Amino acid sequence: MNQVAKKKFFEDVTIIDIAEEGKGVGKADDFVLFVDKAVPGDIADVQVYRSKKNFGEGKIVELKQASEYRTQPFCEHFGTCGGCKWQHMTYEAQLKFKQKSVADALTRLAKIDIEGMLPIVSSPADKYYRNKLEYTFSNKRWLYDGENRDNEELNMNALGFHIPGRFDKILDVNHCWLQAEPSNTLRNSIREFVIQQGYSFYDLKAHTGALRNLIVRTSSTGEVMVIVVFAYADEEEVNKLMSYIDSNFPEITSLLYIINEKKNDTIFDQDVIAFKGPEYIHEEMNGIKFRIGPKSFYQTNSIQALKLYEIARDFAGFIGDELVYDLYTGAGTIANFIAGHVREVVGVEYVPSAIEDAKINSAINNITNTKFYAGDMKDVLVADFVAEHGKPDVIITDPPRAGMHPDVVARLMEIEAPKIVYVSCNAATQARDLLVLKEKYDTAKIQPVDMFPHTQHVENVVLLVLR
Repeated sequence: MNQVAKKKFFEDVTIIDIAEEGKGVGKADDFVLFVDKAVPGDIADVQVYRSKKNFGEGKIVELKQASEYRTQPFCEHFGTCGGCKWQHMTYEAQLKFKQKSVADALTRLAKIDIEGMLPIVSSPADKYYRNKLEYTFSNKRWLYDGENRDNEELNMNALGFHIPGRFDKILDVNHCWLQAEPSNTLRNSIREFVIQQGYSFYDLKAHTGALRNLIVRTSSTGEVMVIVVFAYADEEEVNKLMSYIDSNFPEITSLLYIINEKKNDTIFDQDVIAFKGPEYIHEEMNGIKFRIGPKSFYQTNSIQALKLYEIARDFAGFIGDELVYDLYTGAGTIANFIAGHVREVVGVEYVPSAIEDAKINSAINNITNTKFYAGDMKDVLVADFVAEHGKPDVIITDPPRAGMHPDVVARLMEIEAPKIVYVSCNAATQARDLLVLKEKYDTAKIQPVDMFPHTQHVENVVLLVLR
């Protein structure tokens, strides 16, 4: 380890950038410092608490000069909660650094010209913009400084979010700014009721306790879905809690519960039981209705999802007679959104239940020019599939954060669709794929979209045109 790396204290460090985890980035010679809650433009004395060969992690001991981008976080849980890590930066600064992160990834990793990159599309709402939140019940509440863990009367139950790096510790959330009512009132009322009634909260290590998770989904149509996940089926406990929720929150249109006896929290392989109402709510976008079930994937920022899909549609430049492949179609949101602008859409998705949702979403909107197929993308998108359905005029691809499998990228190179619209939630993996695709495709348009204010996450849409 070099001499600089051995130092534990650095004076007058200028923060020059911000990293994904919300840490400011500074330099001392060639030694890189990642500083908790630092903002680009800050000048600070930094105490290092973890060192590696070429970088260290530290915290501000004294802020010598505050950045023009610095602002007061509005959430009481900022810094402890794992979400909204950029809340100490003005929204204008967040947009600036998201734009920069996309530009850096595309130039550094994909080595493409970004001269035509468009300014990032901001989110009209930077609070209460999410339509889905999942809370965790735990008997291992995160304790704040000053709380005595040896106090036997201390209430250790929590209903909230995981502490970063501590899977077994849950932050007991008082008010979350991510989802509009009834989310906060509902969560706090349920917590008060179950503590009063003596329900046991789940122990994430021992796998004991009755209550596991609470999922709240809201929609632009005013419908509300609530899912309570229990660890075991005690009929009396289940009915008592579900009846309490039903009688105190009449605005809930879909009240569901799940008995999950597994050791992991995933619900995709679990049966859903309807206590009241149907097992779905509806979202609406440009006059198209989407049925959202408890396991459905839907963009969590409804307003920005519309912007995102409009950009993808406009980039494609449809004239009405196109055959479109919609890869990683999910619940067929993009496929159904563009169906009225093209001849036919063929959607492919790994999750079978999502494909069933996609088909339902076509049916309830009387859309007849979509086809959907379930399976692993690299196994479905083969030469025979293209021969059967026809060579696409446009391919829209919206893969998960890991990007596309190398076999899928290779297949796109073989298919040679005239246009590819690549929607991504991870500019780094998008850039990795673009590095391969640029052998045959030119990057015609680049449009970042901010879906998640106060976080490092950014969506990016790229139009590729075959040479």
